[in-house]
Amino acid sequence: MSTTAELLKGAAELFPGEVVTQAHVRHFDLPLGAGRFALITLDNGHDHTKPTTLGPQSLANIDAAIDQVEQEAAAGSVVGVGVTGKPFIFAVGADLKGVELLKRHEDALAIGKGGHDVFKRLSKLAVPTFAYYNGAAMGGGVEIGLHCSYRTVSAALPAFSLPEVFLGLVPGWGGCTLLPNLIGADKAVSVIIENSLNQNRQLKGAQVHELGIADAIFEGADFLEQSLIWTASVLKGEIQVERPVIDRGEAWDQAVAKGRFIADGKVHGAAPAAYRALDIIAAAKNGDLQQGYDAEDQALADLIMGGELRSGIYAFNLVQKRGKRPAGAPDKSLARPVTKVGVVGAGLMASQLALLFLRRLEVPVVLTDIDQERVDKGVGYVHAEIDKLLGKGRVNQDKANRLKALVTGVLDKAEGFADADFVIEAVFEEMSVKQKVFAEVEAVAPAHAILATNTSSLSVTEMASKLKHPERVVGFHFFNPVAILPLLEIVRGEQTDDAALATAFGVAKKLKKTAVLVKDAPAFVVNRILTRFMGEIQNVIDEGTPVAVAEKAVEPLGLPMSPLVLLELVGPAIGLHVSETLNRAFPERFTVSPNLKAVVEAGKRGFYVYDSGKPELDPEVAALLKQGDTVLTEEQVRARVLDAVAQEIGLMLDEGVVAEAQDIDLCLITGAGWPFHLGGITPYLDREGVAERVNGKRFLEAGVASVPA
Repeated sequence: MSTTAELLKGAAELFPGEVVTQAHVRHFDLPLGAGRFALITLDNGHDHTKPTTLGPQSLANIDAAIDQVEQEAAAGSVVGVGVTGKPFIFAVGADLKGVELLKRHEDALAIGKGGHDVFKRLSKLAVPTFAYYNGAAMGGGVEIGLHCSYRTVSAALPAFSLPEVFLGLVPGWGGCTLLPNLIGADKAVSVIIENSLNQNRQLKGAQVHELGIADAIFEGADFLEQSLIWTASVLKGEIQVERPVIDRGEAWDQAVAKGRFIADGKVHGAAPAAYRALDIIAAAKNGDLQQGYDAEDQALADLIMGGELRSGIYAFNLVQKRGKRPAGAPDKSLARPVTKVGVVGAGLMASQLALLFLRRLEVPVVLTDIDQERVDKGVGYVHAEIDKLLGKGRVNQDKANRLKALVTGVLDKAEGFADADFVIEAVFEEMSVKQKVFAEVEAVAPAHAILATNTSSLSVTEMASKLKHPERVVGFHFFNPVAILPLLEIVRGEQTDDAALATAFGVAKKLKKTAVLVKDAPAFVVNRILTRFMGEIQNVIDEGTPVAVAEKAVEPLGLPMSPLVLLELVGPAIGLHVSETLNRAFPERFTVSPNLKAVVEAGKRGFYVYDSGKPELDPEVAALLKQGDTVLTEEQVRARVLDAVAQEIGLMLDEGVVAEAQDIDLCLITGAGWPFHLGGITPYLDREGVAERVNGKRFLEAGVASVPA
């Protein structure tokens, strides 16, 4: 059997680029005369912008620190041992860059085992151990604390989570086993499964305490000082920590069943991580910790060698890195300052845009529309939303008053836009209407002003073609709901110059959006892929496959919603309009469904009614459907849909719609909520062999979003 030190040494050799965390041990006398204490501080030597992670060499350093305090505890020279982090950061878990490099199951197993072997030692010391969660704690950072006898948490702690399931892993250094045994299975399932699958929801310090993960909570300003006074009181027996008795009966089984229901609702069995975590939680009911740790090691190794995790890490890196440094964006020094924004239109989309510009840029925003009633309604919407923020305590009264004063509405574009630096239109999706609006704006806006369009499918080049200065027109396509979906497709028309483009990217950054540079091609990225995807679903329904079969066919992808529920959200009329636009551009691949047309003409908002609380085919829609007699199986439908999507993405890359397949994935993750375990979509199409079947080659090189060869 390899020793822990050998295991970690071997793992460290595989990962030469690790940002190494040190484990500094210092000693001092506790308050209240409680005795000599050893405190281990985890610190990677960087400030809080580079959070502390736990790679193999870092674990070896913690192991060495425990060697030291173990001897001191055995000799009776210390009465307790604590673990804390550098300012603002406790530790944010395993170093994912190292996980990406692993090629063999036994190396993956060593990572799990190494973490367990080190952390377990904290629970076996001859004296009580304390974790002081002073700042952000995630994954392995949370787990090192779970191995301690007691925990305190800072009220200022902004983020605490076990995010592994979100990425395609399980909490594998004790999380799945220890957490349910500490706070009960129900609360543990909420933290490990539900929060992870809800876009990696974080807990604040107060919630960590309420859940019973931490035994005490103290203010951030003097957190460590107060924690040490509390520690002294615990060691002297003045404070008794009471923990609830864990229900190991039916409540435990119900919690696991609840977790499976949540996982089914989110990933439909398409990604294994949540189910593996639930199996370990279910088995942890008997309180046998070592059995749980062994199961965590095995699950961790299996998942590290699986495609879903590699796709998850790839997706995470896209959002965190590529999303912040957009491919192809011009030099940011070319961007012009934006001190006033104009919005043409005052409908719901325009009003949402006005609110976003107002909140993020905090500059004057002026709306225009064709009559005073619409203008007043748009400004009223923005005011009402600011009042909601005030009610939730997200802004104070002073800020609310200031924001409201910055938004105005006028009928006269000359009055509104004469000193605007950035004007965006959000009017009816028809070329002639948009061209007319831009001609009116160009006549009154300053020469340097950027003219942006929120079109979802029309040509930006054609829209700008009748202007004196088409070079300042740029596509600025948001996704609905604007406040929630991060993607912004920035479209370069044929005449768009670098200054306009750089300004658009600069504004996108201030809006906190994920901007992707897109060529001016029909429907750009997300709508083109979704329309091809939806179009194939509609084709099989039109040909004769029952609606329920067509819908169920794509469930194994684990998408956020089914195709026809998505259509309802978008609006059938908009879906029809985009499919008509694409049908004109690419008639050989994009169809216009006669059934969808009939649904729109009948004024229906979607295919379903929700009388029973769940979606059922609307009888009136069922009566409208005219179907052929070709009935496909779920497998046949899925193959057709995936083949169509793979073909379309291949063509888009050939056309240069975006720089690389990575941008397609970034768009689908941030603009359509497609899951991390698919990696957006191209890693999944590679993994399932669809890309090679359709296009004769993979989208991504082997080892990118997959296990390296």
